[in-house]
Amino acid sequence: MNRRTFVSSTGALVALYVPTALALDPVPSADPLPEAVSATGDPLNPPGILTAGIRMIPVVGGKYKVWTKRVGSGPVKVLLLHGGPGFTHDYLEAMESFLPQAGIEMYYYDQLGVGNSDIPDDPSLWTLERYTEEVEEVRRGLGLDHFVLYGHSWGGILAMEYALKYQQHLRALVISDMAAGTKAYLKRTASIKQQLPPETLARLNALEAKQDYDNPEYDKIMMEDLYPKMICRIQPWPEPLTRAFRLANQKIYNQMQGKSEFVVTGNLKDWERWDRLHEIKVRTLTIGAQYDEMDPEDMKKMATLMPNAISAICPNGSHMCFWDDQEVYFRHLLGFLRTV
Repeated sequence: MNRRTFVSSTGALVALYVPTALALDPVPSADPLPEAVSATGDPLNPPGILTAGIRMIPVVGGKYKVWTKRVGSGPVKVLLLHGGPGFTHDYLEAMESFLPQAGIEMYYYDQLGVGNSDIPDDPSLWTLERYTEEVEEVRRGLGLDHFVLYGHSWGGILAMEYALKYQQHLRALVISDMAAGTKAYLKRTASIKQQLPPETLARLNALEAKQDYDNPEYDKIMMEDLYPKMICRIQPWPEPLTRAFRLANQKIYNQMQGKSEFVVTGNLKDWERWDRLHEIKVRTLTIGAQYDEMDPEDMKKMATLMPNAISAICPNGSHMCFWDDQEVYFRHLLGFLRTV
């Protein structure tokens, strides 16, 4: 078939099948979402076109745009905040195997600076305060209200900050694998380091003393000795997780966290919210794991400090317990979401 014949025949197929596809839109909307436009007034999404749930949302007053994707449909809507800072939504793709099947509508979202979103080279953007406002911009852009906010790791920090400022929009909150302060996190990671063989620990300490974080030997200890213990305990790692590591924006991570998992030198180094957890009054689930880089006892403690919270611990999981203790993780998560 030549190109001209192909174009002609596909045009006929489109005429035949597009109306049916439109009729099968899985999430028809009686109230159309507000039109997303850039700061120049240009539309960000093609009107009247199905895009597999993908929608670009204006942020920073319309100067930039971030990528979101809706999967599934249902009365309970969950916005997912990925970790990092500077990673992408990809490693959360385990959710797609569980939430939509349970009748839960979920939204992926790449935060500004990563993945499918705009990636401006502007260090002034990489702050907790601005990212908190970004979540509110995304909420408005997606037309969400009375929704569930889920935050994993750095996303858990962001979820707590959002709840403290915009709690009126929340139906419930999930804080996954994130303690309520940097000091608790560093105490836990320091104890995990002690599990290394003496010679490896000595070498790691020497590299950290010199702040030689770019040394290939430092990276080797992380990836071969520590991450398989506390980040994800299954081998090989699931492809979405390796993809997220490959796509990470290290500039954002370095500015907010620092160059090491064990020494926080970025602008999150003084972050502490233990004394404000009592202000979070919406229904909340804190979920962690036995081998996580966040102490499971801290995850339990957090739930006791919030007036309407419960906790759950995955006995065989680590920081990515939705991968390495999947059955337990999703039993707790779905059980909670069914009650909100």
